[in-house]
Amino acid sequence: MEGYKLTYHVDMVFCIDATGSMRHVLDLVKQNALNLYRDIVAEMEKKHKVIDQLRVRVIAFRDYVADGDDAMLSSDFFVLPDQAQMLYDCVNGITAKGGGDIPEDGLEALAYAIRSDWTREGVKKRHIIVMWSDAPTHDLGHGKIAPWYPEGMAKDFDELSLWWEDEQLGGSMDENAKRLLIFAPDAPSWNRISSEWGQVIHVQTVSEGLLDVEYRQVLDAALTALADDERQIVLLHAVTGWKHREIAGLLELPLSTVLSKYRRALLKLKTKLEGGDAL
Repeated sequence: MEGYKLTYHVDMVFCIDATGSMRHVLDLVKQNALNLYRDIVAEMEKKHKVIDQLRVRVIAFRDYVADGDDAMLSSDFFVLPDQAQMLYDCVNGITAKGGGDIPEDGLEALAYAIRSDWTREGVKKRHIIVMWSDAPTHDLGHGKIAPWYPEGMAKDFDELSLWWEDEQLGGSMDENAKRLLIFAPDAPSWNRISSEWGQVIHVQTVSEGLLDVEYRQVLDAALTALADDERQIVLLHAVTGWKHREIAGLLELPLSTVLSKYRRALLKLKTKLEGGDAL
């Protein structure tokens, strides 16, 4: 137990529809992205906890056929707060333009996001993708006629689904840490993702109410993992061999709370293994 440190690491990838029709909400999306670090830190301080690392990557997407080299713009991860100015410059450099027809290449943007270089560090971590779009998507591969269409892209929706569901195929997204938040209209691809993929929240709107409802959900997605101790208690006790009293000291929880969370976690695991629904 000596020398063990409870660490909190959060990676977020923002996929932003940067076509002309998003002009009316793009500034709100930008503001949310730039406020995120401040707001997560403030929420964690209320819990007397500290984020060890927060990284944000930005992907701005349009239409491979209509927009040429501007169809997909992506950054590396920015480490906050050290690289906050670089994130600020990146986000503020996004201009709403182009797009061609109504559907956009949101699925390709999602593929790029899934295969990000996600952190493996941290006892508690979260891998979060946030998608903002006001349009349906083209089918994957629609833009192949364009010479700048990327090689190695998922060939269809089924392959993209495998990237999301299988950690080995999709890159390094942690099965227990990943979340996908979609703020996009009622459209076939978005609806299929929300109905077939796990760990997805789909809010069928992108509007000027973005700041209140949607931003709160992004914030909650980052904080939920940092508040849930059940999985960690089980791992520390069953795998590492720590005593419940030692775990209580590390997590700064009453011993009775640790015991209760441990029993509840085992019950959930038992229910899941038996094919039922865990509470």
